[in-house]
Amino acid sequence: MPTRWISRLLPAATHTRPTEWSRAAIGVSLGTLLSVWVCSLFFGLPIAMHLIGPLGASAVLLFAVSSGALAQPWSIIGGYCCATLVSLAVAHFFGRNLDSACLAVGLALIVMCLLRCLHPPAGALALLVVLADPDSANLGWGLLAPVMLAAACMLLAALVYNNLTRVRYPKKPAEPSPVASTPQVAGDPGIKAEDLQKALEQMDAFIDVTPEDLEELIRASEHYARRRSVGEVLAQAR
Repeated sequence: MPTRWISRLLPAATHTRPTEWSRAAIGVSLGTLLSVWVCSLFFGLPIAMHLIGPLGASAVLLFAVSSGALAQPWSIIGGYCCATLVSLAVAHFFGRNLDSACLAVGLALIVMCLLRCLHPPAGALALLVVLADPDSANLGWGLLAPVMLAAACMLLAALVYNNLTRVRYPKKPAEPSPVASTPQVAGDPGIKAEDLQKALEQMDAFIDVTPEDLEELIRASEHYARRRSVGEVLAQAR
């Protein structure tokens, strides 16, 4: 039992190649640099640097795990907007202190879930907006402008860089499941995206994967399973 519990703490195997790590790393660096640089041109370097933490975290999502549900365009734009507005409202009514910052990040999470734009780096942004440096605090509600400008620049960088490096972004909208090209076992209705969606809802937890990704993974697994089965049959026939 202790061994099994300890094994859960170990990292899972990585299914990406070092070339993909390098591609993502370059994108993260360029995206963060572009966002901070453009923001500094319009609002000054101190304000831009104040936002660099959440922007760096967003860059990891948008460039390294761009297929995830938390890395899609609406997630970063909606998440940053929600976190900023909620935090500015909390700071206005309750002041700028640690208690207010913790309240802001919790409220921002609820709003992001309601609007389906959950984006983890926006939680860090909520804390920074409440516990802002003097330059950022002096902007008041105007702080929304540099935040959204930086988010838009990060999204633009991800759109351009990912697609130029042959990584499709954003995620393609869901389409009806194609009819299976191979005959199915009698009585087996097959698994579709809508079935996986219901299964994800039943799990009642935050899972950063789309039903379409799961369906594609299942189809690929079935393909390799059929190839393995055919290979085993041929080996036995020899």
